[in-house]
Amino acid sequence: MAIQPALLSGPKARRSSLSSDLGGRKPSFSLTIVLLLCAVTVIVPLYVTLSMAFKTPGQAVDGNAFSLPAPFSIEGFVTAWNLTNYPAAFFFSAIITAGTVAGTVLLGALASFAISRNWDHRLFRWSFFYLLAAMFIPFPVVALPQIQLTGLAGLDNPIGVTILHIMFQLSFSILLFTAFLRSIPAELEESARIDGATTWQTFWQLIFPLLAPMSATVAIFAFLASWNDFMMPSLITSDSSMQTLPVVQRIFQTQFSNNYNVSFASYLMAMAPAIIVFLFTQRWVMEGVTQGAVKG
Repeated sequence: MAIQPALLSGPKARRSSLSSDLGGRKPSFSLTIVLLLCAVTVIVPLYVTLSMAFKTPGQAVDGNAFSLPAPFSIEGFVTAWNLTNYPAAFFFSAIITAGTVAGTVLLGALASFAISRNWDHRLFRWSFFYLLAAMFIPFPVVALPQIQLTGLAGLDNPIGVTILHIMFQLSFSILLFTAFLRSIPAELEESARIDGATTWQTFWQLIFPLLAPMSATVAIFAFLASWNDFMMPSLITSDSSMQTLPVVQRIFQTQFSNNYNVSFASYLMAMAPAIIVFLFTQRWVMEGVTQGAVKG
């Protein structure tokens, strides 16, 4: 049985009206200054990173971080690639991040659907509050028991890191999904059930496609958090040959600490995937958050 998702004209119309209202309003001078300062704090470090990464060792130690490379050199990238065994570290980072994104989106959507549609039941309502409370527990507080448990379970490897990443991302993801699900009219599900659809069919063929904007937002947040994480892989993974890019960089930091072009090239190679992903998907972040904030 195939169920076609219905078009939600109400929230979309409200979002269009909100966008038009904001679009016709001129930003204040103070807001413009704040935005410019925020842009400078991002652009300047990025420029220095790019400039230093493409310099030769001699140019990198001349003390002028803002000067352009003359000539451009990829020697730092070649050295960093070989020194950190970049392909292997990139592979484990990609595997962990992909598993985290997929697990966070699927489990978050399923749990949020159950919670939002059974909100009147005390168990589901308190489960939601319990999950939200976990947002205020940082990983360092529970690091020692997590290390012991993963070691006893034989999960002191990328699989264990992926599971922990999913668990620590669920609270925020469920918060976003639940807010978005409350904007979807319950009449859509009632129509599907009248047509004979089961709860499982209703979720996968009707609800989950409608969650696409919020799923993209959750996936982006999960990707950035997992890809850039240093502490959890460094504490959980016992085999240094299976470490992620941030950890590998720290391990080999002492070997190229004085070679600034190698250091910055290594940093750029590690953060480039995250920057590229965010640049192509940033519009979905605001779109998903905005849609989740509009309650139907």
